[in-house]
Amino acid sequence: MGDNITTITEFLLLGFPLGPQIQMLLFGLFSLFYILTLLGNGVILGLLSLDSRLHSPMYFFLSHLAIVDMAYACNTVPQMLVNLLDPAKPISFTGCLTQTFLYLTFAVTECLLLVMMSYDRYVAICHPLRYSAIMTWRVCIILAMTSWTTGVFLSSIHLALLLPLPFCRPQKINHFFCEIIAILKLACADTHINENMVLAGAISVLVGPLSSIVVSYACILCAILRIQSGEVQRKALSTCSSHLCVVGLFYGTAIIMYAGPQYGNPKEQKKYLLLFHSLFNPMLNPLIYSLRNSEVKNSLKKVLGVERAL
Repeated sequence: MGDNITTITEFLLLGFPLGPQIQMLLFGLFSLFYILTLLGNGVILGLLSLDSRLHSPMYFFLSHLAIVDMAYACNTVPQMLVNLLDPAKPISFTGCLTQTFLYLTFAVTECLLLVMMSYDRYVAICHPLRYSAIMTWRVCIILAMTSWTTGVFLSSIHLALLLPLPFCRPQKINHFFCEIIAILKLACADTHINENMVLAGAISVLVGPLSSIVVSYACILCAILRIQSGEVQRKALSTCSSHLCVVGLFYGTAIIMYAGPQYGNPKEQKKYLLLFHSLFNPMLNPLIYSLRNSEVKNSLKKVLGVERAL
C-alpha cells in the first residue's frame, strides 16, 4: 500500500469509451448544445433586464435560475469537450476538486431556487391581495441568497471531508467530470462517512424541497379550480406550467439516478443521466420558459420588433 499511495497532482477523466469518429461527432453536438445553453440563458437574462414588465419576484428567481444553468454548463462541458478531443489530457487535482465543489453548489442552489419559485407562485395565486406585502424585494433577495449560501455551505462540508483522503494509483475517474462518488472510489481509506454524507445530502436536497413543491402546487391547483373566470384560470396555469416542466426535468432525472431501477451497468447509466442533467437540462430550461410563458414570449417579440425597426 505504501508504494501505491502518493501525492496526487492530477486525475484522468475516462469520459465516454467510444471510437475517435464518434467522439468527434459528440464534440460537434455537445459544442452546439453548449452554445445554445449559453445563448438561451443569456437571452432570458437580457429580456429580464431590458423589459420593465418582467421586473417582478417570479422573474427575479428565474434570472438566478438562468445564472445557475449557465454556471452548470461552464463548469462541466468545457472539460468534457477537451477530453473528447484529447482523451489522454488530465485535469489537475485542484481543478478536479474545484469542479466537484462548484457542481455540488449549483445542484443544491437550483433545488432551493425551484422551491422559492414554487412558493412565489403559491403566494401569487393563493394570496393575491397580500402578494405585494409578502413578496417584497427584501424577502426575494433573502430567499435567493439563502439558496446560494446553503449550496456553498453544503458543498464546503463535502469538500472538507474529501480533502484529507489519500488516493491510490491509477488516478482514473470513470466519468466525464469530477463527480464526487467517482472520486471517492479512488481513495485508499474508509469513505463510509463521505458516502453517508453524500446520501444524506442528496435526500435532504431532493425529498424536502420536492415535498414543499408538491404541497405548494396542490394548494395552487385547489385555488385555480375555485377561480370562476376561465381566462384567469388559463393565465394562472400558463405561469405555473413552465415552472412545473423545469421541476419535472430536474427532479425526474435526479430521482431516476438515485432511486430508480437499475439495469445493465449502473455506473454507465448514471453517467449518461448526469450528462442529461448537466448539459440538456440547462439548455432546455430557457426554451421551456420562452415557449410556455406568454409574458416572456411577448417580451421577446417586443425586443425583436425594436431591432427590426432599427
